[in-house]
This record gives sequence, structure tokens and C-alpha cells, in this order.
Amino acid sequence: MFKENSSFVNYSLKKRKDMKKTILFSIIALIIGCNKLSAQNEAEIKFDTLIHNFGTFSEKTPVVSYEFRFTNTGKSLLIIHQAVASCGCTVAEFNKKPIATGGTGTIKVTYNGTGKLPGYFKKSVTLRTNSKTEMIRLYIEGTMEAKK
Repeated sequence: MFKENSSFVNYSLKKRKDMKKTILFSIIALIIGCNKLSAQNEAEIKFDTLIHNFGTFSEKTPVVSYEFRFTNTGKSLLIIHQAVASCGCTVAEFNKKPIATGGTGTIKVTYNGTGKLPGYFKKSVTLRTNSKTEMIRLYIEGTMEAKK
């Protein structure tokens, strides 16, 4: 008699475990599915180039600028939250308005070599966006020659 009840209890416990696994699997599948759907509607930023080389320029004209061009290739508005330069000699300027799907924009990066030692430099600007790739790094480099 005890064995019959024992097997019923074991069967009941096994059924509960199977039910918990099924529920857990269903929840995970639902979360993954929702993430894929929301990912299809994300903004996506695509730059023409991520690196610009100024080449060689004189210390007499130590301020150089370049505009990085980008396109929103995603399916929702693109918002650039922040542009942080790697040092005080580099400044990034951008329009804070959202960019529509298919729209374009620029990030103007200016290097000011005033008071800096002549020679090679490489600086970065880190962008924070709502794009599929949330953080993007742009680079400028060049060689500032001493005054002659």
C-alpha cells in the first residue's frame, strides 16, 4: 500500500518539475521573441568613415577640423546623447535633434594643437546613441610640424 502512494507522489512531483520547466522555457522564448521584435525597430547609425587623418600641418595653423558624416539606416529615430573627446584639445559638435530613418547628419571634430608639442597625435571621440550599436568611437590623427 505504501509503495502505491509513493509512486503516485513521485509521479506527481515529476509532473510538477516538468510543468515548471515548460513554463520557464516559455517565458525565456517570449523574452527572446520580444527582444528580436524590438531590435527590428531600432535606430542604426552608419558612418562613411570612423577615422580621419589630417596628414601633416604646421604649428602656425594648429586648429584643424573634420566632419564625420553618418546616416540613420535603422527603423526609428536616431538620437545622439553624448560625444566625449579623449582630451581637452579635441572638441566634438553635433546637432541634438533626432535624425529620422534615412536621414543624415555630421559630427564636427576639431583638434586644437595650440601649446601642444609638435609631432604625431591620435585622439578619439566616443559617441553614446540609441542606435543598435550604442557606443561608437571616432578617431582623428595627424602630425603637427614645428614652426620654421
